[in-house]
Amino acid sequence: MTPMRTLLGILLCAATVLAGDKEILLKQMDAHAAHYGDVSRQIWEFAEVGYKEHKSSELLISELRQAGFTVQENVAGIPTAFTATWGQGKPVIAVLGEYDALPGLSQEAIPERKPIVDGAPGHGCGHNLLGTASLFAAVSIKDWLAEKKTPGTIRFYGTPAEEGGGGKLYMARAGVFQDVDAVLSWHPGDTNVASKQSSLAITSAKFRFYGKPAHAAAAPDLGRSALDGLMVMANAVEFLREHVPESTRIHYIVSNGGAAPNIVPDFAELFLYARHPSMPVLDGIWNRIVKCAQAGALATETRMEMELIDSSYNVLPNDALAALVDRNLHLVGGVTYTHEEQAFAEKIRKTLPLESARPIGSQEGIAAPAEGYFSASSDVGDVSWIVPTAALNTATWVPGIPAHSWQSAACSGMSIGRKGMLVAAKTLALSAMDLYTDPAELKAARASFEQRRAGHEYQSRIPADHKPPLNYRDK
Repeated sequence: MTPMRTLLGILLCAATVLAGDKEILLKQMDAHAAHYGDVSRQIWEFAEVGYKEHKSSELLISELRQAGFTVQENVAGIPTAFTATWGQGKPVIAVLGEYDALPGLSQEAIPERKPIVDGAPGHGCGHNLLGTASLFAAVSIKDWLAEKKTPGTIRFYGTPAEEGGGGKLYMARAGVFQDVDAVLSWHPGDTNVASKQSSLAITSAKFRFYGKPAHAAAAPDLGRSALDGLMVMANAVEFLREHVPESTRIHYIVSNGGAAPNIVPDFAELFLYARHPSMPVLDGIWNRIVKCAQAGALATETRMEMELIDSSYNVLPNDALAALVDRNLHLVGGVTYTHEEQAFAEKIRKTLPLESARPIGSQEGIAAPAEGYFSASSDVGDVSWIVPTAALNTATWVPGIPAHSWQSAACSGMSIGRKGMLVAAKTLALSAMDLYTDPAELKAARASFEQRRAGHEYQSRIPADHKPPLNYRDK
């Protein structure tokens, strides 16, 4: 037998063994799926907003400690941020977990609008599923590494406040990703797809205006309205929209407009997000937004202070990892509904605009890896500029349901969400197996990372002395 045939035989044998290992692991994960479904439901019920996810993080930490992981808490000075590590040596494979809810999206797990508590938070982005699937994958990988005595390290990152609080930015600044060889990430959605998409870079801040109070009728001339300063800024931002690149997104709320109409407001606050596919372009747009705020203060003789909240990069796609995840997603397959889930899906689809509804059954298939960019932002972006990062979406919601809606919150709390969560956990676990057993996969991921980065060095937009905005959800 020639050396070439010998090598080919060894490779085929290794591939057969790995395929067998994957089949065994998938069966083992099926056996534990109900437990992790319960974990996801508990986090769904906790529904804690960014940097306040104390119960959610404690539950995940407890699960990881029971599985034998070593946990480091209070990472980057954030009480709800943590890492959990098992194993030693290279490669170091990371799995990202999120668990923050969104304000105002409290919702029962039924196909009609019914908040559990009016105005309370809810998991409208499915982060209860995100954190739990990543937990499930990390524990499953650890069990496989231990059983096979495979060298390497698996690490779970508990990352709070993804929804506008930028938790990963501060963790990255603390250097916790520096020794990682590859990151596996995923997100709930209404489609099964490995992603090669980028995202929108984002910068956000709270603009606070300070004036002088006075009787609004008897002595208005003695007051200096903080609300006027805010409104001048907002008006200037509206004029600015005509003079920024078309792909720019700017949105804001007035989070404090004063105490009463008959008092000249001495305090007002505007919370603003700006986004663009390129961070350097966004830098220039943001400078102009700050000038709008300064103009508002100047015109109204008030004082303006800005608190930076988030400044996340656009996601850097990784072609090699997308191909790897896509192969494993096809091995796992999509989601099939029961008759009860089908009835739930049909009813909730009727609450959607006709043009956004997609056929039931599309959650069973797997789409080709997505290209371009999606019009949203994530602090995963900063991680992806530091280390090669894989991205995946699975159908945790009924096809056509958007994120940040009561409908997605409902799906995230019931069996449809948990089925998509299982697809994600399995796909992440199988992808990690490939990264541990085939050095060529990591080499390809690094090559794709360097090619996409094209020599651009990552530089955080968060100042070195800027502390995490732990109360950014407070009003």
